[in-house]
Amino acid sequence: MQSPVPWVPQQPAATRPEIDARLTAELASVVATARRRALRDGDRQIDTAHLLHSLIESDPEVRAALGAGPQIARVLGYLVQRSIGYGLRWQGSVEDSGTVPVVRATDAEASGWSPSAAAAMEGALARAQLRGAARAGGIDLLARLAADPECRAVQVLRRAGVDAELLGGRIAAE
Repeated sequence: MQSPVPWVPQQPAATRPEIDARLTAELASVVATARRRALRDGDRQIDTAHLLHSLIESDPEVRAALGAGPQIARVLGYLVQRSIGYGLRWQGSVEDSGTVPVVRATDAEASGWSPSAAAAMEGALARAQLRGAARAGGIDLLARLAADPECRAVQVLRRAGVDAELLGGRIAAE
């Protein structure tokens, strides 16, 4: 029996100008890195695990919120495993944790973002606005990722021993 040939995108996931313009330079860089990671991994769209991976790699405030070095190393270990096989069960599927209405696969593919990632980004923008900030930063996105118990980022955090609900509470308290 032959294995199905995985879908490999020929170009990076689409940009979302309505979102990109409202991000700090640092968070825009995180999104660009997540976009490249999705392309390299052969994923059809940016998902919350791509965003979490990029956040941890580039944002010191996010790393500090996650805690000590060993905990960050465990999370990064799971994220790297995802790139080399752990996430194969996710490949070719649309991440939808139920935080937004279900969308057709063609809509999700065209947007370049999973419904959960798009909802997290919109939530980060709303959180920044509530703080009185003109642009969303990495900690805003981490808070929104942690608030969605069914997204892929929280699945990774959970497997690495991070209590996402407690993490979200700590971020909200700061």
